[in-house]
Amino acid sequence: MLFTRYYDKPLAQASYLIGCQATREALIVDPNRDSGAYIAAAQAERMKIRYVTETHIHADYVSGSRELAKRTGAQLLLSGEGGKDWQYAFATSDNAKLLHDGDTFFVGNLRVDVMHTPGHTPEHLSFVVTDVPASPVPLLILTGDFVFVGDVGRPDLLEKAAKQANTMEEGARTLWKSLQRFRALPDHLQVWPGHGAGSACGKALGAVPSSTVGYEKLVNWGVSAPSEEVFVRGVLEGQPEPPAYFARMKVVNRDGPPILGDVKAPARLDAAGLEAAMAGGALAVDTRRGDAFAHGHVKGSVSVPLTGSFVTYSGSALPLDTRLVLITADDDADGAQRIARNLSLIGFDDIAGFAPAAALNGLLAEPLARLQPGDAIARQASGEPVIDVRNSSERAMGYIPGAKHVPFTELASRASELRGGSPILVTCQSGARSLIAASMLNHLGIAAVDAGGIDAWERAGGPVEGQRA
Repeated sequence: MLFTRYYDKPLAQASYLIGCQATREALIVDPNRDSGAYIAAAQAERMKIRYVTETHIHADYVSGSRELAKRTGAQLLLSGEGGKDWQYAFATSDNAKLLHDGDTFFVGNLRVDVMHTPGHTPEHLSFVVTDVPASPVPLLILTGDFVFVGDVGRPDLLEKAAKQANTMEEGARTLWKSLQRFRALPDHLQVWPGHGAGSACGKALGAVPSSTVGYEKLVNWGVSAPSEEVFVRGVLEGQPEPPAYFARMKVVNRDGPPILGDVKAPARLDAAGLEAAMAGGALAVDTRRGDAFAHGHVKGSVSVPLTGSFVTYSGSALPLDTRLVLITADDDADGAQRIARNLSLIGFDDIAGFAPAAALNGLLAEPLARLQPGDAIARQASGEPVIDVRNSSERAMGYIPGAKHVPFTELASRASELRGGSPILVTCQSGARSLIAASMLNHLGIAAVDAGGIDAWERAGGPVEGQRA
């Protein structure tokens, strides 16, 4: 048996290749949109991808299952559970086979048993894999977003992201029932989840790649919860606000992601090319460091620096149906291609080109005001409006008096609440999101300045209300 985990750091997302070395057949589980990576891996192992499947309709990235199946001729296996509202709309047209609880299929000599494990989503499946030639005892379970290392999948996304009212508690109770089935599995069974630390699909995901059922029963707060009521309260408490793009991903992945093909390097643009793209409706995304953007940027551009959170921040800062043009720190076509690839993972397919900062001559002339903590404290004291773009769980640890709470993930949809005469002071925890948020507001015609993070604010003696750790 061949078992390979592929981990995409920008998404904190894991996908898997399971192959039978006797028959040279392989199964891919939860592929993202970078299909070429799986095709190359299978070729390197001299295997044919026979099946492509996924654990559920994903909210945090565009699924690559449909595209990979079309490109390789593999059979597409999709969940048939979850009720009529959570069926794959493209299953019939793509000749997909629907899977149900208790089904079994073989990848060569490897047995895969299907478990319906709803709660995170109604249609969610987990896959128990047995290396039959080695032993009749199952070896591992692929849990998707059901059980993570140290955490469990959040059951609130249907309500918070997909806007299905009054589904959080029902989802939590369903997840509790699914966890009872998990607890009944053999302790030795390896657990391989769909995400690691940094994913917004849970609130306390571990950084190690895998675990076992027995270990999770000992240390995972959700698996070891003493009662249903304790679990329901715990799993609904403290979940971060989902990124704005999650709702759209649910629809895209249910209805059928468009076939993308390999992501090519965007065309290199000079200053005139950038201006022409923006005049044609493209949104300029400045991927340079925040201090470079603040020093001088193209008027109307939005700052999303190339940090580890670039993909998730882009999913909340940028409208999904907009053509983008990239402003980069370096004149690097390969780097621009990597940025375009990462954006395609969450549905940004229309990249007009990239413009290196050095080619933009005098266009990088628009400053973004950034306040030192003392200045921010003085301006807040004089009555200037403040918004706090942190998550609710962060705000619960203490906040600036009078600051309006608009989570970063909701800023674009709630910007109309913020229009007024005075510049808005934008704050977050450390200062990373406040700069992006201020650039978003300025792009929308709302005067805003970056007032930095509450950590620096408090160190400078600024007033803070509420509990602090």
